[in-house]
Amino acid sequence: MDKLFITGGKKLKGKLSSSGAKNAVLPIMAACILVKGDVLLRRVPDITDVWVMMELLRALGAKVEYNKKDETLFINTDGISSTRAPYHLVRKIHASFDVTGPLLAKFLCAEVPLPGGCVLGTRAVNFHLDGFRLLGADVCLEHGYVKAKAAKLQGTRVYIGRASVGATKNIMMAACLAEGITILENAAREPEVMDLMNFLNATGAKISGSGGTMRIDGVSELRGVEYNIISDRIEGGTYLLAGAITRGDVTIDGISSEFLEVFLSKLESANVEVLRGKNYIRVKGKKRIYPVDIITSPYPGFPTDLHAPMAAFLTISDGTSFIEETIFDARFNYVDELRRLGARIRLVDKTAVITGVSRLTDAPVEAADLRAGGSLVLASLAAEGTTEITGVEYIDRGYKSIEKKLSALGAQITRCSE
Repeated sequence: MDKLFITGGKKLKGKLSSSGAKNAVLPIMAACILVKGDVLLRRVPDITDVWVMMELLRALGAKVEYNKKDETLFINTDGISSTRAPYHLVRKIHASFDVTGPLLAKFLCAEVPLPGGCVLGTRAVNFHLDGFRLLGADVCLEHGYVKAKAAKLQGTRVYIGRASVGATKNIMMAACLAEGITILENAAREPEVMDLMNFLNATGAKISGSGGTMRIDGVSELRGVEYNIISDRIEGGTYLLAGAITRGDVTIDGISSEFLEVFLSKLESANVEVLRGKNYIRVKGKKRIYPVDIITSPYPGFPTDLHAPMAAFLTISDGTSFIEETIFDARFNYVDELRRLGARIRLVDKTAVITGVSRLTDAPVEAADLRAGGSLVLASLAAEGTTEITGVEYIDRGYKSIEKKLSALGAQITRCSE
């Protein structure tokens, strides 16, 4: 098991290149099941979630090859021979459930276990299943597996509850090869969902719409393509916070500020200087951090995946901040561990009340999920002394070589294996 050791108090300065987005590449990898021929994906981050999805596609019979040097991923799913996804892989990441829609569309049959991943509270798949049923599939849950089959899929109108990102992706992919027209209402609008739509259209799908409504004209076949993954706004936001919490000066290249506008506006409200370029974002931290109030919400609102990292930043503000979580009811896995570092946080229903302290101090802490891990790294960068972080396997799920990137900015951080 790996550990990170971070000695805080170093002002971070410098420039990083944004990685490809984890939350975009995983569903796009699943969507390759729909495609006839070769797919080459570029800007694919070397993170554990990607490796799990690679193994899942291989287990189904696909050919998958990853080039670490140039971060390209080759996928050919013409050889898929199984529509039953193995439990030992699906249990590892929630995005593994994204293969359900493509398998159902391509083979009219899918058997996929209920998904795993970070424990963030209830993440029901009922919206996915309701959409499959409306498209004409028979769906049941047996022995922990979702089993779906159909004689054919027929386009229809589907209202997606809570603008679910997962359901939008899965139903969109299933509808690509359905007969006729499908209308998705209350569809999620996250940039990663739009990237999936753009990828599918590049392969020959006919998907249009924005503002929460999508139209999908079913086609008979999708073809191979080369495609560049969008930048990871959550990774980018985390490293921008690393600059802000250390009162440093950090630039992220290869990212659009449009993806993070609400987040950036909150940084500005907290007295952080934010410079937006055509293809970069730069932050300059100030000595004084102002408290801010935040409510997480679907895009274009404040992203839930930046809730925990932002909470770490606000632990050293001059005043009391409030972060209300509206999406994942167990997003507060970071609270007890930040308290170990000296943070003053109390929970009131679904709101974290964060009273800033003058300093954080080192302590042994453990990451309970991916974004909680990001928050602990940020707090450790600002804390006095050397903090030991375990649970690094969660951090590796979404942050590529985090110790190397932070070291490049001047952080004193090392990884040790036991």
